[in-house]
Amino acid sequence: MTDILARPTQLTVDLPLQVTPSASPVDAVRRAQILANPGFGQHFTDHMLSITWKRGEGWHDAQLGPFAPLQLHPSAAVLHYSQTIFEGLKAFNLDDGGLAAFRPDANAARFARSAARLAMPGLPEDAFVAAVEALVSIDRAWVPSGGDQSLYLRPFMFATEAFLGVRPAHEYLCLFIASPSASYFPQGVKPVTVWLSEDYIRAAPGGCGAAKTGGNYAASLLAQEQAAAEGCDQVVWLDSVERSAVEEMGGMNLFFVFRDGDQVELVTPELTGTLLAGITRDALITLAGEHGYEVSERRITVTEWRERAAAGSLTEVFACGTAAVITPIGKVRSTGGDFTIAEGDPGPITTALREELLAIQHGTVADRHGWIHRIG
Repeated sequence: MTDILARPTQLTVDLPLQVTPSASPVDAVRRAQILANPGFGQHFTDHMLSITWKRGEGWHDAQLGPFAPLQLHPSAAVLHYSQTIFEGLKAFNLDDGGLAAFRPDANAARFARSAARLAMPGLPEDAFVAAVEALVSIDRAWVPSGGDQSLYLRPFMFATEAFLGVRPAHEYLCLFIASPSASYFPQGVKPVTVWLSEDYIRAAPGGCGAAKTGGNYAASLLAQEQAAAEGCDQVVWLDSVERSAVEEMGGMNLFFVFRDGDQVELVTPELTGTLLAGITRDALITLAGEHGYEVSERRITVTEWRERAAAGSLTEVFACGTAAVITPIGKVRSTGGDFTIAEGDPGPITTALREELLAIQHGTVADRHGWIHRIG
């Protein structure tokens, strides 16, 4: 039994955590069956962590207890005005037998930025990291050990105040839940086919595109259905004004690999306020630079994508995010016609960056940047 079960602890100096272990955890045999083939987001661990915020009281009542359904008032503000944000990060079993989360401090900072954009209270970043530590510690038996497997953590916050009226709520609930997960895409590391969305947009300047809020994902669902109807795996978003510049793939950032002889340039769309500042994106910019590749954050248009793919100077394209890590893009479809990147196969730079990032996350190579946050 881990030490965290023995006593209540603190998330911060001013925020005690009450721990109540589950009286009916999933038995070891069933858990082993789940971990053998967890899928993505289909199963959940035995516990969850909750923290309440109320105007005049601040953050209080931090509880680490059994995973259970929630009860909400029908007029809870989140159900009517969509004040809700979330994060996604992973914990891994390390090669040396330890346990760690990948860059939880970066997720904590982005969670605070999202909260500010949605006029919600910011959870202190040290409390966010401590909550991750507490949940992973108590449910460490749920962390898978497979090469593409991890414990996916989903922190989220939403408005719970019961009222009807358009204003920021005065009450919120922040929750941390966890799910053992394998590859995000069931087919594994195979190139996907994408659809360029010309009918719908994900976000507009001045909007909530840089926040990780549920409304951005709700707005994407119809376009994703359109992509599926066109025989595509994912949708690629274009800018809201001209519908000519590339922004994201689904909820993932994009990278384009250009070659000119021995020179390699990686281009990723610049952060204009309509894109999510991906934590995997940030890590890959660092790793690519260390390999001597030129890395540019700039506007890239569909025309440039199509023309340079045809000319052969665009040799690889991949999307990246916490859930899928790195996913190669092999083919692009749109109303203007289809085209393929190189031979449609995963490229060597895509593959090498993916393997390096996974190796860092699992502790099989040195962590040069302090990205690995050891938990136990």
